[in-house]
Parts: sequence; structure tokens; C-alpha cells
Amino acid sequence: MNKTFKKSVISGLTLAMMLGGATAAFADNGNGKGNDKNKGKSANVKASKNVNVNIKLSFDDLQGADVEWAQRYIASLASKQVFEGYEDGTFQPRKTITRIEAITAAVRLMGLRDQAESDAAKSADLNFKDSDKLEEKYPWAVGYVSVALQNDLFTETDTMVQPEKEADRLWATTLLVKALKLQNEAKAKMNAKLPYKDASQIPAGSVGYVAVAIEKNLIDGYEDNTFRPNKPVTRAELAALLDRTGTQLPDQASVKGTLTAGVSNNLLNVKLSNNTTVNVELDSNAFIFRNGSRVASSELRAGDELLVRTYNSKAIYVEVTKLANSTTTPSTDFSVSGTLNSYTLNNQGEIATITINQPVNGGTQTAVYNASSNLYISGDLSLLTAGRSIELKGKNSLVTTLIIR
Repeated sequence: MNKTFKKSVISGLTLAMMLGGATAAFADNGNGKGNDKNKGKSANVKASKNVNVNIKLSFDDLQGADVEWAQRYIASLASKQVFEGYEDGTFQPRKTITRIEAITAAVRLMGLRDQAESDAAKSADLNFKDSDKLEEKYPWAVGYVSVALQNDLFTETDTMVQPEKEADRLWATTLLVKALKLQNEAKAKMNAKLPYKDASQIPAGSVGYVAVAIEKNLIDGYEDNTFRPNKPVTRAELAALLDRTGTQLPDQASVKGTLTAGVSNNLLNVKLSNNTTVNVELDSNAFIFRNGSRVASSELRAGDELLVRTYNSKAIYVEVTKLANSTTTPSTDFSVSGTLNSYTLNNQGEIATITINQPVNGGTQTAVYNASSNLYISGDLSLLTAGRSIELKGKNSLVTTLIIR
């Protein structure tokens, strides 16, 4: 059965918009990945080294509609050991992120954790005015700052790390564009006209970074068409930003492909892009994300396109990136495409109506549709903002499926 994703998770934030349940701990024997060069043959994912790793994919404080939307982002990042929770079992999603936390996560996202935690990096001499404070209060972070500096995550004019300062939306956006090594693209777009009402609050030297972030779908504005560059970023919001950025970086510890059959004997049979088939064993506590919800392995369908991350040769995180056709095409008696004009919510925070703009005879026609209480959503709902391309499907003028392009 398909799981429906109700829009109780929608909030005013449209920054790329964590996860309740039991803790999942895994022993790591390396990053398993199928690399069989013999096309058409079956290969088992194997481990390459022996390292004990304790990975926590769920946390104790992620209940509530204002943070539940971020569950897959948190699980995805935790499975890569990029962005983790606290020792007391919490993630504190509503807490604002500090600069040192954001820098640490960005360096890990770039695959530089080992370098940052090396003896050489941890003993580096830093030339910031607050280096002494950093070394005294955050000795573990010295290596991360050193590696961030080497990789141009700071500007030439930065004289202080300011580790405890809140990271605002503009600073975090700039940091992640730099993590993608897109500084040259950002410089080329410094004269871009940003689409926000408060664009004048964004310094001229930062315009290009925001333009690139929009182009790469890293970040979006708010429903009132503002960017709010100085607004502090929460840990949940940064998780979404980080995960979006991570999709555009190499992911060496993942398997990507199409599920060839339903899960049998706790094995995922995945066909890769080169027609190689790999078998990946599911960990008993694996986080599986499909249709906007965490699901059991029995919900996976042949034809689902998957992103699988492994530890100890077992899948610990599985995300369905594209649903099988058999589950994404419910019977309908109408289907309309266009761009989102607006939507309204009911008292439960779920979508009640959807207003869509459709091109008709060279002009634009606006129509309002009522949404089913079991509205099925396909796509990233954090992208559901005015002007976004959407498709509505349903019966008897009632929308049962919303597809976000």
C-alpha cells in the first residue's frame, strides 16, 4: 500500500525544508559499494576495512509538525556521519546553528573529515584573532577550521572565526556554495537581479552566491517573496540545506540504481546504470524513506529508483528517489498541469485547496481545486512555492495527487 504524505508538515518556511523512533546503531566494516565490472552479472556488496562506527539515525526530540518534515534530511546526513545529534540522544532541531557547527558539517560533507581530524590539521597554527579562544573552548574544531581555510570556505578578509555566532541564512548559503567549489560561478553572477522583495538587504558582494544557490535549488525564499538574509538558521533547516548540497557532491559510500524485485530474504537487488546488478543486505534497523514517510522494506516496489548507503556491508539508509510507475499513476478522471498560484491549509495544517495557473490561448487561467484529506504528494514539498511547476490529479474535482516538478 502507498503511504500518503499529508501536508501537516508545511510551514511558513520554504528554506529547503528529523525522525522519531528507535535508535539504529551499526558496526562499520567499511563503505560497501557494488563495483562489479561484469555487466549483467550479480555481485554482493563487500566491506573493505574493519572500523567500529556507532551511527544514530533517529533522535528523541523530533516530534512535531514543525520539525518532522526534516526527517529524511537528518537520516541521510547521519548515515554519512556529516551532521549528528548530541550525546543525550537529542538532535535539538529548533536550536539555531552556530558557525563552528556549520563549518564542521560543511567540511564533512566535502568528504574531508579524516583530513580535518588528522594530527597535522589539529596542530595547525591559525592566524585568526580569536584562535586562542577556539583552541581553548573548541580544540576538536581546530582541524576543521584549518581544512575549511585551505578549501576557501572563509573569505580573504575574515579575521575571526566567531565559532559561537549564529549562522544566518546568507552566511550559510555562501558557505555551501563555496563547499560546492562554485565561487567562480558566483562571481560571474554578482550583477544578477534577485527575485526577492528584500533583495536590497543582500550585500552586492553576496548576490552571486544567492543566485547560484537558487539556480542549484539549494535554498528558496519565503511565501511572502522575501529571502531574510539575516535570519538565524536552525539545525533542522541546515540539515535540509546540507542534504541538498550533498546531492551535488560525489557520494562514494552509496549505491544508486533501480530495484529489480520486491525485498526477499532481506536483500535489495539493485540494477545499476551500467546494467550491473548488486545485492545489498538490509540492516534490521535500516531507515527506509518512500512516499514522504519512513516505511517497512515490504513497501519497496520493483522499479523504484533507490539511493542506498551502507555500513558493514549492510544498507542502513534507503531513499526512494523516484517511484515505480505502478505506484505513481493512480487512476484519475482529471489531470492538469501548470504553476502553483497559492494553497490554503485547514485547521490540521494540511492542504485544503490548491490554486493553479494554466496557460490557455496565450493567456493564463487560474483554477482552484479542493484537496483530498489523503492527498498523495510526489516530489520535494519544500519546493512548493508560488511559480513552481506542478501537476494535479484526482477524481470528481477533488485532488488526490500533487506532483511537484
